[in-house]
Amino acid sequence: MQKFLGYCCSICKTEYAFSQLIYTCPKDGGNLDVVMDTVSIRKRYEISDIISRNDSSLWRYLPLLPVEDPGGEGTPLRTAGFTPLYSPRQLQENLGLRELWIKDEGRNPTASFKDRASAIVVGRAREIQAELIVTASTGNAGAALAGMTAAVGQKSVIFAPRTAPVAKVAQLLVFGAQVILVDGNYDAAFDLTVKAAEEFGWYCRNTGYNPFTVEGKKTASFEIWEAIMTGGTKYQKPLCVFVSVGDGNIISGIHKGFKDLLALGWIEQMPRLFGVQAEGSAAIANAFFSNNEEIFPVAANTIADSISVDLPRDGVRAVRAVTQTGGSYEVVSDQEILNSIVALGKVGIFAEPAGAAAYAGLEKAILGGRISSDDPVVVINTGSGLKDVRAATSAVKNAPIIEPSMKALRDLLLK
Repeated sequence: MQKFLGYCCSICKTEYAFSQLIYTCPKDGGNLDVVMDTVSIRKRYEISDIISRNDSSLWRYLPLLPVEDPGGEGTPLRTAGFTPLYSPRQLQENLGLRELWIKDEGRNPTASFKDRASAIVVGRAREIQAELIVTASTGNAGAALAGMTAAVGQKSVIFAPRTAPVAKVAQLLVFGAQVILVDGNYDAAFDLTVKAAEEFGWYCRNTGYNPFTVEGKKTASFEIWEAIMTGGTKYQKPLCVFVSVGDGNIISGIHKGFKDLLALGWIEQMPRLFGVQAEGSAAIANAFFSNNEEIFPVAANTIADSISVDLPRDGVRAVRAVTQTGGSYEVVSDQEILNSIVALGKVGIFAEPAGAAAYAGLEKAILGGRISSDDPVVVINTGSGLKDVRAATSAVKNAPIIEPSMKALRDLLLK
């Protein structure tokens, strides 16, 4: 069964055949949407056919994805996705919310949301028999690609800024990818990757460039839908989803997933999407607040390296994800991000700065009256705090050092 019909430019709406190897619209450079054959899918499948599947990974939604089964059983490629949804009572009480879930993407095989996109891109690469996959990354996307390609014996090359966190670069190297550090920022690495892919015929995974990255990221929407929206509970207000935004590809993917579900008739209303950007990297939020879709670059500077982007490559769709669902953008400071690392840590969730930014955005939305106590809310932690231990250590006090004696212990405890 051919599940997708082709591609459609998100800007000019030009359509392209599914058989084409294409990244962005040749006419205007717009991001391409993968057009799913929802009519045929709806005729062949019912909700029960999806949620009764035994696969505890994103591949349980294979009928809704534009790739065929990639194989790789018994490898990390087959364990991406299906991450837990926590509902910490302490956070509910602190925020005054009746319904709150934290979706912890740090539980993915390489510990970030980016595993979803890389799994689908690897699946597509195997279909078109690509020999090598390349991507630019500040760490997470690269680690995800390196891990997924290592799982199935595929070659990968990762371009990363030389300033990428050491722990993230270590992941790339351990997974066996060819790692090239660029003396520049993420945007410079991105541009070099595109040129290298064109020159050497490599398959490019770049976020906000390869249309299949959104198709991987939309699987988080399917999991939220299955866990919260198919259980029979009727919420008086639409679900609100908070996610950090850098390039804009994750929120675009989440939007795409819910749009596919709406087209299938499996949800009655769209959840409201809330994008959260760091003050030092807020190009998309700036466009939203200006009531237009024109994205102007910024000089990105934030502790949240995963969302530190000068020129977002999926900005237009990221603006639409919010405007078309009745959501909003929130802008948070680095200190608010660090505070949120601590807040999430107190309920057993270790978030990297980008993941904690989403929680900081929820706090701001509550204070601003954009979220009320009866709004059901999902916050997505996009990656594990182990990705950036330097940020984590700066968020907390140093542990005391004492002599190994009971007197020293008593003295400390009496302080």
